[in-house]
Amino acid sequence: TCQAHAAAEETARSRPNVVLIMTDDQGYGDLSCHGNPWLKTPNLDRLASQSIRLDDYHVSPYCIPTRAALMTGRYADRTGVHNVLAPHWFARTNEVMLSRMFQDAGYATGMFGKWHLGDNYPYGPEHRGFGEVLHHYGGAGGGLNDYWNNSYVDDTYYGNNDEPTKVNGYCTDVFFSAATRFINNAAEHDKPFFLYLTTNAPHGPYICDPAYSKPYAEGKTRNVANFYGMIANIDKNVGTLRKFLKEKGIDRNTIFIFTTDNGTAAGHTVFNAGMRGNKFSPYDGGHRVPFFLHWPDGGFAEQRRIQTLTAHIDIAPTLLDLCGIARPDGVKFDGVSIRPLLEKGDHKEWPDRIIMTDTQYNGPPKKWVTAVLSERWRLVGGRELYDIDADPGQKKNVYAEHPEVVQRLSSFYDALWEEMKPTFKDVAEIPLGHPRASHVALNYHDCIGRHKFWFQDGIRRITDKIDPPESKRRRAFWPVNVVTEGEYTIELRRWPKELGAAIRANIPPGDKVYGRPAFRTTPGMGFPAVEASLSIGGRSFTEPVDDQAKGITFRVELPKGSHRLSARFIDAERRSLDAFYAYVTKSE
Repeated sequence: TCQAHAAAEETARSRPNVVLIMTDDQGYGDLSCHGNPWLKTPNLDRLASQSIRLDDYHVSPYCIPTRAALMTGRYADRTGVHNVLAPHWFARTNEVMLSRMFQDAGYATGMFGKWHLGDNYPYGPEHRGFGEVLHHYGGAGGGLNDYWNNSYVDDTYYGNNDEPTKVNGYCTDVFFSAATRFINNAAEHDKPFFLYLTTNAPHGPYICDPAYSKPYAEGKTRNVANFYGMIANIDKNVGTLRKFLKEKGIDRNTIFIFTTDNGTAAGHTVFNAGMRGNKFSPYDGGHRVPFFLHWPDGGFAEQRRIQTLTAHIDIAPTLLDLCGIARPDGVKFDGVSIRPLLEKGDHKEWPDRIIMTDTQYNGPPKKWVTAVLSERWRLVGGRELYDIDADPGQKKNVYAEHPEVVQRLSSFYDALWEEMKPTFKDVAEIPLGHPRASHVALNYHDCIGRHKFWFQDGIRRITDKIDPPESKRRRAFWPVNVVTEGEYTIELRRWPKELGAAIRANIPPGDKVYGRPAFRTTPGMGFPAVEASLSIGGRSFTEPVDDQAKGITFRVELPKGSHRLSARFIDAERRSLDAFYAYVTKSE
């Protein structure tokens, strides 16, 4: 009710603000304060020296499950987020996000950068409790489902109401600037805020202003130099944001957090803090990452290092605890509030917990594609055991020597797996005909059974994606749910609507970025289609394609319920190419 919302806002005014920064693909060793002898991160080092530092903090080995766990306080496998393929990167709609918890408590909520838990309604950040957003689609700039030709500089992102918004500048600078405006607006209205600032840097493609990468060029590959340069740019932005908070007089009552989403993607070739593994790995190098928390008014303004095992699932319950926000009814966290650790430091009364970090990547979840962790032990894949205290580099498998440890960790995981397993069949679907989303853009990234590629160069280069007439490959499909029965128009395209190119048209290479090739510099191949084919609701339809056609539109009656929407183009030789884009609108 309005009265309840007003009461929540009044209570919230005395609560701390929250700035939660999470970078992409930056590992534990990608900071100078963690011993990296080449990379210079003075602003993050300063933050670390004024923060509680979680030295044994673990996430998932890659981006999507970490984001699901962080935003829900629950293991990603519970939320429907299992891997990078549709529909397993959509967090189910019955999951309550941290953003919604803060919004319901009267906070202004803003998200800027990489969301990566679904783009279409109702999965995007603007649908999950964020009042203000600016983000790219999918998992990286220039990704398969991102706005066409995005390449980290002068891109087009999605703002409030999912509107494409042209921006000027480098991605990280743009997101920090938008976050600063959000903070300023909240401060001027005397409203506490929850800011979720999640950069796509330093995720590849490794595109960086040479001014930042040049100091790291000598003796390093170009990718590593740019990777480090992207981190140096993040470091500069963190320093600028902290200065702004101080100038506004709100730094002392702001919980300022810096962390990352998985182990390093490129820095392990140079420095990995003695750990084994990197991004995607079940070893510690894949999921042990930095975590700094600074909050002067809460008593957290001096460096204290916590060695106790903690994880991404702990962040939601901890922030609710620190901000005095009640846990939502019916929400069961897998994590716990680590406030006692923050306040007391390591202490013997803290239990020897067991946590799981999953490494699912393709298809439905598979058992034991994981690591199970306790304070001392790491059980990897159910067949390798490491004493992390004696062997931090995880070089000696002691599985046979400690059957009682294996039994304890295996029993935890077996019980957790059986608890989660029944939910694996609950497949997230994209709604069609919903009152809040009458126009739906379907992107090939979210097809099940598609050709596997991740970036827009794969849309441009299609030689390996054309199926011969005798192909036995099952047709790719979008999992959709028709909310309102009736007539729909479905337009199939080979190129995205924002490009406006014909199905048969070849596309010239796009501009380089900082003088380097990017995904958009790949020439684009048209497809000589003569026919478009659509299947949905148990029926199939075809329409001819002429030389000038940009899209082929079908009008179909659809009943309510779950359907598979499959679409492709066919040439005169009966070769076929999956339609990469489908635009669906409920007829009036």
